[in-house]
Amino acid sequence: MATTIPANDKTNPQQSRTGDSGCETLFVDEYIDGILDPIKEMLGPVRDGGHIVANTTPGCWGPMITPAIRGGHEVTRPVAVAGADVGDAIAIRIKEITVTSLATASGNDRTMEGRFQGDPYCAAVCPQCGTSHPETVIKGIGPESVRCTNCGADATPFTFANGYTIVFDANRTLGVTLPQEAAEKMALDARKFAALPDGSVQNPILTFAPHDLVGIVARLRPFLGQLGTTPAVAMPDSHNAGDFGAFLVGAPHEFALTEEQLKLRTDGHMDIDVVRAGAVLICPVKVPGGGVYLGDMHALQGDGEIAGHTCDVAGTVTLQVSIIKDLDIDGPILLPLVDDLPFLARPLTIEEKAQAATLAQSYGLHTLEQSAPISVIGTAADLNSATENGLQRASDLLSMSLPEVKNRATMTGAIEIGRHPGVVQITLCAPLENLERAGLLPIVSDYYGIKC
Repeated sequence: MATTIPANDKTNPQQSRTGDSGCETLFVDEYIDGILDPIKEMLGPVRDGGHIVANTTPGCWGPMITPAIRGGHEVTRPVAVAGADVGDAIAIRIKEITVTSLATASGNDRTMEGRFQGDPYCAAVCPQCGTSHPETVIKGIGPESVRCTNCGADATPFTFANGYTIVFDANRTLGVTLPQEAAEKMALDARKFAALPDGSVQNPILTFAPHDLVGIVARLRPFLGQLGTTPAVAMPDSHNAGDFGAFLVGAPHEFALTEEQLKLRTDGHMDIDVVRAGAVLICPVKVPGGGVYLGDMHALQGDGEIAGHTCDVAGTVTLQVSIIKDLDIDGPILLPLVDDLPFLARPLTIEEKAQAATLAQSYGLHTLEQSAPISVIGTAADLNSATENGLQRASDLLSMSLPEVKNRATMTGAIEIGRHPGVVQITLCAPLENLERAGLLPIVSDYYGIKC
């Protein structure tokens, strides 16, 4: 049964630690076993306004072929922020993201029946000896190389339906997919080419040497697939979102949740490709200290991550965290780079403002609305439900009706897919007075350089 921590639970180890002023910079190279648990001790605290520097491990595929990792990913141990209380929010400024992997492998997956109990990401079982979350060892290369240490059986719950190995240039600006011989040579030294951090326990996916796609050139634009705060209920890290989380409701394994418990998630697993260097992500605080964690760095991804997986890499990340008191939000708010905003949401130029003022005055209108862009994240079991979730979150946040949110997202923004099947961005330009009432005007106006 999943553990849930009440906001006022004095047994939480972070209750006393958040009173500490915190350190200026915290270097993180520890990883959890895949379960985000609100009662587990966090690192830190780091001070309000301080920095987190982390060496992250690859996300999906490596952990997916490592049954001992119980949550589907291998994210950093959460970090407490001094003074962050339940009902606050933490603004995370992404200062720097650097890919350190030399290469990776990825592709569309195929689950292996008989090797999991209901969910291959978080309930792996050895098909021969029946051990749950079995420890494994790599023997050779290829899709049958992950073996149960107890009985020697092929124990990976996933393999490729169509996969590729991709190598990056020295500046990490582009990659090229490799043929079989080169992929297999790389597989023999997979941990080195993956640049796995010393504390990582995952089996490197380069070991499988997939080579269905050869000679494709792809540009790199790295971002974080996982970035957020700790949920108020224990759950697998890869399931901390409404779409993957839906699989936990009534599940036949130890991480099953109820519908009410799933609402305690924080949507840290977004796979939104504009959560990249320069952006600001504002996250809810649902446990004392917040518990900032990160991982699942992607070297590149098209909207939707439609293959189910993309180029997961190791890398280094620098974040700056600051508390927004009493911003009681349900899920993340994103401030993308101007270049990443939908065309209709980009701040007006001086020339456009002058043109609009002239047009308005010709019709007797002498005051134009002042607004700024904001992106609210919605997640749920499917895209329609995720859109409804995001629209409702935006309505609650900005104190405006759903029909008004829909009009504004249509006229001054967009609905964009983060991950199929159920993560979306609701982007719109919101009136400055609504942002002020929400407590967001200072950070939004400063970020986009809007004079109030």
